[in-house]
Amino acid sequence: MEPRSNIVERVVADDADGLLARWQELVAASGAAGPGRIRDGEMQKQCQAFLTALIEGVRSGASTVSEPAFAPARAVLDDLSKASAASGFGPRETATFVFSIKQPLFERIRSKAGDDAAQTAAACWQLTELIDQFGLYMVDVHQRIREEVVRRQREEIAELSTPVVKLWDGILALPLIGTLDSSRTQVVMENLLQAIVDQNAELAIIDITGVPTVDTLVAQHLLKTIAAARLMGADCIISGIRPQIAQTMVHLGVELDVVSKATLADALAQAFARTGRTVTRRPALSR
Repeated sequence: MEPRSNIVERVVADDADGLLARWQELVAASGAAGPGRIRDGEMQKQCQAFLTALIEGVRSGASTVSEPAFAPARAVLDDLSKASAASGFGPRETATFVFSIKQPLFERIRSKAGDDAAQTAAACWQLTELIDQFGLYMVDVHQRIREEVVRRQREEIAELSTPVVKLWDGILALPLIGTLDSSRTQVVMENLLQAIVDQNAELAIIDITGVPTVDTLVAQHLLKTIAAARLMGADCIISGIRPQIAQTMVHLGVELDVVSKATLADALAQAFARTGRTVTRRPALSR
C-alpha cells in the first residue's frame, strides 16, 4: 500500500491547475468574492499563492501548520485575514476560504486511492487535520485583527468623548459623558493636564452632568484627576451634581474635597469670582 503521505503529496501536486480552478469555483460560490467583497482577481491570486505554499509544505513532509515549512502558507492567510477583516468579513466567512478546498481535495483522493478504502480514509484524515488547522489559524488571526480594530476604535472614541474646552482665559471645562473607568480616567487626565499646560490655565471645571452615576470608584477617579491638575498648578471645580448623585455620595460617605456646583453656569460664575472677573448686564443695543 502506498504511504498516505505520498498520496497526499500527489493529490495536492498533480493537476494543480484543475484543483485550483475547482477551488476557486467553490470560493466564489461561498460568496467570499464579488461586489462588496474581495475582488475576483485578488482572490484568485490568494488561492494560487496558498496552494503553491501548501504543495511545498506537504512535499517537505510537514504535517502541522506551526512547522517552518508552512510559514509561506501562514503568511498568505495572514494577508487574506487582514483583507477580510477590512472588507467586513466575519470569522466564518474568512475560514470558508480554506475550508472550501476540502471538497476538491477529497474528490482527488478518491480517484488516486482507487478501491483501497483504508488508504482513502487515512489520506482524507491527514488532509482534514491539516486544512482544519489552517482554518482555525485563519480564525485566530482574524479575531486578533478585529480585537485590535475594536481597541483602536475604543481609544479614539474615548479621546473624542473627553474634549477640554477653553471657556475663558485661564479657565477650562472638561464635560464628561458616560461611565468613568480606569482606562478612560487615564485619557481624561492626560487631556486635561496637557490642556492646562497649553492654555496656562489656573482653573478647570469638570462637568459630570453626563455621568449616569457616581459611586466610590468614580469618585476615586475624579479625585485622581483633581489631584493631578493641582500638581500642575490648576484648581478644579465640579459641576453637574444632581440631587440623586448628591444623595448617593452622602450615603456612600464619598467626599470629593473640592468645590462643587449644581450647574456649569454656577461653576463658571465661581471661576470668574476666583479670577477677579465679574459679569454684568448692560442695556441692550437698540436696533
